[in-house]
Amino acid sequence: MNIENNIDQKYIKAKKRVEDLKGFYANLISYIIIIPMLALINYYTTWDSHWWFLYPAIFWGLGVVIHGFTVFGFGSDWEERKLKEFMENDKF
Repeated sequence: MNIENNIDQKYIKAKKRVEDLKGFYANLISYIIIIPMLALINYYTTWDSHWWFLYPAIFWGLGVVIHGFTVFGFGSDWEERKLKEFMENDKF
């Protein structure tokens, strides 16, 4: 029973990882497509007065970077350690 439970937990964790990766890549691809389109719209409308496409490019880009950090695990080791610590202290 314990082996089956362990396999189920690994499957659930792998499935969540795949969903996170899909979400990140969808976000990145939409960023790569939309920002140049906004730059073209800005170029043909108000290029001489204001480069407004930079605001979504910067802030959405920051969101993509943060999303990448969370998906690829930079700085998430502390979460795993805390989870193990709490599980050891509770002694299920």
